[in-house]
Amino acid sequence: MSDVPKVALLIETARGYGRQMLRGIVRYARLHGPWAFYVTPGDFEQALPKMQQWGGTGIIARIETSKIAKAILKSGLPTIALDLSEHELDPSHPLSRLSEVASDSARAGEMAAEHLLGRGVQHFAFVGIPDRVWSKRRQRGFCSVIAAAGFDVQVYTPSPSALSQVWEREQPILADWLGRLPKPVGVMACNDDRGREVLEACRVAEIRVPEELAVIGVDNDELLCELATPPLSSVALNAEGAGYRAAALLDGMMRRRLRKPRRLIAEPLHVVTRRSTDMIAIDDPEVAAALAFIHDHAAEPIGVDDVARHLHISRRNVEIRFQNLVGRTPHAELQRVRLQRARRFLIETDLPIPKIAEAVGYRTACYFIQVFRKEQGATPARYRRSRHIGHRGDGS
Repeated sequence: MSDVPKVALLIETARGYGRQMLRGIVRYARLHGPWAFYVTPGDFEQALPKMQQWGGTGIIARIETSKIAKAILKSGLPTIALDLSEHELDPSHPLSRLSEVASDSARAGEMAAEHLLGRGVQHFAFVGIPDRVWSKRRQRGFCSVIAAAGFDVQVYTPSPSALSQVWEREQPILADWLGRLPKPVGVMACNDDRGREVLEACRVAEIRVPEELAVIGVDNDELLCELATPPLSSVALNAEGAGYRAAALLDGMMRRRLRKPRRLIAEPLHVVTRRSTDMIAIDDPEVAAALAFIHDHAAEPIGVDDVARHLHISRRNVEIRFQNLVGRTPHAELQRVRLQRARRFLIETDLPIPKIAEAVGYRTACYFIQVFRKEQGATPARYRRSRHIGHRGDGS
């Protein structure tokens, strides 16, 4: 194309996920552009420019209303939608013909559940936003893992009238609901905004966080999470990488090199642990001490024997009690913690594989690679390449 592409971005700028995705789009445009952008104002409120008068050539949008959907379809421009619902993905629906970027919300919910199970709590709850498809998917993922572990999840379901009111009026309703939950309890919020609201409601209800109630959100909006009291743990999504790949896909569509709809995935990367889940709730004090020892010393070359020596009990004793209360062996927990940290190193740093192996507690790089490949289905090097911000895979 001889002219500069003009791309409308109907993506919320008030939330971390949207801002991260926009960073990825801008990064691609700087490398392969220039591009001109129209950015939607506000939060979920949207306005599509008059594309023909503006000379628009492409659209990336979270489609919130039927009015916006009709305007986008009428424009006939190459379009990538964000998080379409199951109804919209049905082949009979006109939006199903669009390419899509979707967060792997089910997996994000599963990771949040695994994180809270690792804290040792045995009571769980979910606080979502009823009219958001990604919230429902996160709820399903969270509940499935908790159910598989043998526990129930209480889901916050306020009346429609409560949700339609301002937060100041919903806050006491949520505070009362949280106050009636059995303690200690692990709560997943569908995103970081909702997580902050849970923390504010805990303050109103005089619930101690994390001693009585641990909270985890999704999106890892760093500013929002750090401003929370206490700072909010969150599942980080690869939104920036997905934004980069979405821009690359749209570029191919605008150049008429790509015509069939494609689906890209913003995959969950890891849990960023902050004070809101910095607790271990195990009735057995020795098992709680074992869990704390593993989390505190996983970066050192320790084994199960070291855990047993620290507790002054037999290895067999600690293994049986740990398995019964945590749901996995001390060795499996040690591997889980190490691999979680290794994934962060692989994604967020350029450290060589042997240095990462050493940093997360493995004695040799060969053993680290062997364990990583068995658990992840890929070598550390391949995992790093697949998660690189510029990866062009379609995520399907």
